Amino acid sequence: MSEQRHTPDRITELGPDDVFVFGSNARGAHLAGAARTAAEHFGAVMGQGHGLQGRSYAIDSMSGLPELEREAAAFVAFAREHPELTFWLTRVGTGIAGHDERRVAALFADAPANVVRPRGW
Repeated sequence: MSEQRHTPDRITELGPDDVFVFGSNARGAHLAGAARTAAEHFGAVMGQGHGLQGRSYAIDSMSGLPELEREAAAFVAFAREHPELTFWLTRVGTGIAGHDERRVAALFADAPANVVRPRGW
């Protein structure tokens, strides 16, 4: 039996097929938190608040829970379509955006095995 992997609290490097998944805003102003890490280290594009960019994937977590739900569903579908990649999901929406962690974690409950989730998710 293999040990369950979890996203570490801080990610500073990725393997060749790894993608850093972070919470963003619709404007793609990656100025703080995981979004800043994505912009500084993993190719997130300023002005792009959604989807795959460089070695990162942006989920709009700042435009309200209904939008976060849509973005999470789109991400889970994308991850299913790309089993060759490993997605390191951060605690999107639970920091600056202020969403309830249990509620956000539930949005990723059906994510495929190539999505590594934070501990407790």
